[in-house]
Amino acid sequence: MKTRYDVVIVGGGMVGATIACALGDSNLSVAVLEHQYPHAFDNDQPHDLRVSALSIASENILHKVGAWEGIVSRRSCPYRRMKVWEMSEEKASTEFVSDHVGRDHLGHIVENRIIQLALLERLAQFENIDLICPAGIEAIDYAPGSSIIRLQGDRELVARLLIAADGGESKVRQAAGIGVHKWDYEQSALVASVTTHYGQQDITWQQFTPTGPLAFLPLSGNHASLVWYNTPDNIKRLMALPDDQFMAELISAFPDCLGNIDQLLGRGAFPLRRQHAQQYVLEGVALAGDAAHMIHPLAGQGVNIGLLDAAALAETILVAARTGEDITELALLKEYERQRRQHNLMMMQTMDLFYRVFSNQRGPLKLLRNVGLGLAGKVTPARNKVMQFAMGIEGPLPALARSEDICS
Repeated sequence: MKTRYDVVIVGGGMVGATIACALGDSNLSVAVLEHQYPHAFDNDQPHDLRVSALSIASENILHKVGAWEGIVSRRSCPYRRMKVWEMSEEKASTEFVSDHVGRDHLGHIVENRIIQLALLERLAQFENIDLICPAGIEAIDYAPGSSIIRLQGDRELVARLLIAADGGESKVRQAAGIGVHKWDYEQSALVASVTTHYGQQDITWQQFTPTGPLAFLPLSGNHASLVWYNTPDNIKRLMALPDDQFMAELISAFPDCLGNIDQLLGRGAFPLRRQHAQQYVLEGVALAGDAAHMIHPLAGQGVNIGLLDAAALAETILVAARTGEDITELALLKEYERQRRQHNLMMMQTMDLFYRVFSNQRGPLKLLRNVGLGLAGKVTPARNKVMQFAMGIEGPLPALARSEDICS
């Protein structure tokens, strides 16, 4: 059986499902292929390990595609303060507060599964979108304007425009022959889900250490997500420890402001890699999210730049469809690449700079960066500019990401 679509999105995660929802109710026929539907949410479930810090821009996008209510009606944690330090929390730190830029919050910490569930729930409301899940992909044959996706069960889809939202090991990107620049960081990340003695918190913080940052992300109630960046060997050692020994090392390594940990609910680890596609588009194909780029997660911007990709790509497609342009044309898709590639590269380079600067333990540099952190917290224009950039309310943005008509 062969079915033709204007747009086939491979990957129904946060980025792919956002693109689909943005194309909902258009005159385009859309298919979304997802390998596994996320399991249902229940308030009594423990928090998932994989969470994201959604910026204001991401909140705007999810609101405008109709998924935000599905997120906040389940579980999320707004935060209004963010603090960063290295040697001394009291003497050399920078604290960002939403009040400084006239906002009631800086962002929300949300479990990835909840974001995906809300998007797929919204996606199901559009008659022009077919969700094929589970979708076992056997092969992808890229051809400009008529790519073929072969699924298990002898089903074939033909796509005028093929969108890769299928992650860092993208089958679509590989089928199109688009190469990547990549390297592994000399760090891995360990994520631990815990409950603390403190109640609901409204601050996320990060302390830089010689082996990598220690980060705290508040979740609902007294729950929190802790992120421990360290050498791959040490992360492997920590993951192998029994819970009681791991807890002892966690308490020893993290700063006193964490407070008492009441319970360890789970832990997991993953390597860190930088990767950037050599191009985002070819005729009849476009990459978005991790299929296009993977960055160091220390500032939590990976999902946010992925959602900005989704908004920009969807707007490019919708404008073309409304004006009668061919959505597969390379010149058209290059406009999406122009909007996003330079911004993403700048974000990647900024994260690399933080990684390298804070990994260097030479005395003068260490002193200099701590002076810099202290000054950044006192120089109001610079502090506010950084906040606005991190929140996604600074610089050129896709229309879906702007705050117009959004209630905070």
